[in-house]
Amino acid sequence: MSNKKKKKLSPVQQEYQAFAKAREPQRPVALNCFRAFIVGGGICVFGQLIADFFIWNFDFTEKTAGNPTVAVLIIISVLLTSLGVYDHIAQWAGAGTAVPVTGFANSIASAAIEHRSEGFVLGVGGNMFKLAGSVIVYGVFAAFVVALIKTLISLLGGA
Repeated sequence: MSNKKKKKLSPVQQEYQAFAKAREPQRPVALNCFRAFIVGGGICVFGQLIADFFIWNFDFTEKTAGNPTVAVLIIISVLLTSLGVYDHIAQWAGAGTAVPVTGFANSIASAAIEHRSEGFVLGVGGNMFKLAGSVIVYGVFAAFVVALIKTLISLLGGA
């Protein structure tokens, strides 16, 4: 708590804050980082195995194997979310499940599942992008900026 907020508290409230802070369990930061690294890395290794499967069995190149790989990871993530398994993995691993594309798929699928009783349009359609909408907007804007910079560089370099 900041010093400004402490000044506004009465002595009894300050004593309670100190009491509560002393009894708050310590977070195992190193263990949480290790778990996030293992699970996030495991998801990435699994994605690489899927990409290699597409390359070896379906004659994809490294560039063209990316799209079906992401689609398979999203489908698996949505299935695990609908079965309630992904939430247990996320509770154990923390940010390790939130960083890859599977975390994005989980956020959309869980919001859709949560609001399905409100109907498909206003419930599922209206609420599943509340959390993920900002990610989509930022991604589209970032892609636009990168494409604009690339176009300007190619125009200036070609002149």
